[in-house]
Amino acid sequence: MRESGAALVATLGINKGINVLDLGCGDGTTAIPAAKLGANVLGVDIAANLVKAGNERAITAELKNCVFQEGDASNLINLDDQSFDLVVTIFGAMFSSNPDAVAKELVRVTKPGGKIVMGNWIPGDPTLVAQILKVSSAFTPPPPEGFISPMLWGVEDKVTERFVQAGIPAANIGFEKATFTFSGPFPPSALVNIFRSYYGPTMNAFEAAEKNGQAAELYQQLTDLFNSQNKNGSEAPTSIPATFLKVTVKR
Repeated sequence: MRESGAALVATLGINKGINVLDLGCGDGTTAIPAAKLGANVLGVDIAANLVKAGNERAITAELKNCVFQEGDASNLINLDDQSFDLVVTIFGAMFSSNPDAVAKELVRVTKPGGKIVMGNWIPGDPTLVAQILKVSSAFTPPPPEGFISPMLWGVEDKVTERFVQAGIPAANIGFEKATFTFSGPFPPSALVNIFRSYYGPTMNAFEAAEKNGQAAELYQQLTDLFNSQNKNGSEAPTSIPATFLKVTVKR
């Protein structure tokens, strides 16, 4: 995901010295490129292992303007109001269980005149990630009562509703479809294993499938999916585009 993360950051108009929050940052797919452009970057993620990995990456790259810390996208208790020129969350905050609180927090920590940029997967989209989630859902138990699908962040009307409730005029919310490419010098089956080990929804699906003796079936369905969407079929290298909704909010 590194190349696509850097390419996305390059479109955000980042200037040296601005304050950037990367929410749900992982180990720095977009935070590190933003810091390399000269921004002062804070990466926040709920996963301690990814925060640790991000700080290690920043140290290795000698980026003193990039720091990672643990935090919850729906309750950024350690962050002051109106403290960031740009808030970015790429396939991160969309997975919080409290989306209305996320929208309010995104708006709260952004400076007037600043900008929020979200990257969210689109429900029912024929490209990779939406189809991974579709396949995985067939192997997992029904969600608990009151569950709000993270995929609603990929529905324009729903996104508009959430940000309007958070105080943003609808006219300040823009949408476009963009592409994120998963690539690497390995066959698609290896990427399936990466998702199986590190991507929450896929990890949960395999955990449930193993209990029901269906792990091999799930693995085969995902492998077939990845092969069908890879530009080289089942062979290396892997290059699989995935469509997402890019949301831009002007504060």
